[in-house]
Amino acid sequence: MLSFLVIVNFFCEVDINISANLSARAAAVYRAIEDKKGENTVVLDLRGLSSVTDILIVCNGHSDRHVQALAENIQVEMKNQGVLPLGVEGLKAGSWILLDYGDIIVHIFHEPVRAFYDLEGIWSDAPRLEFSHGVLACR
Repeated sequence: MLSFLVIVNFFCEVDINISANLSARAAAVYRAIEDKKGENTVVLDLRGLSSVTDILIVCNGHSDRHVQALAENIQVEMKNQGVLPLGVEGLKAGSWILLDYGDIIVHIFHEPVRAFYDLEGIWSDAPRLEFSHGVLACR
């Protein structure tokens, strides 16, 4: 099994000093998305911008079934980490699934639905983070 080492890059304008626990869980979500070929994954740092969550992860799949497979894989990966969702919405429909892990919220869209709701546009002030070889850094 591939393990991810999460290191914070301090050469960024934004303070991305995220706890190791939060980083490891965000990396697990990201890895689960990558494992099932999720598309256009965006990780937003909402700390200081939202009281609801710290990290928002948005991705899309090419069909409703693909979106469901992504959500199911994220849930399995997080359960393996000992983390269960606080809430899951939209799993049966498959066009937009929300997984709420408290400090991490994941939105998985079918592409046309993602374009319509444009969450990245709503949160355009949020710093974008990325995982590159398991390393969390500013985009």
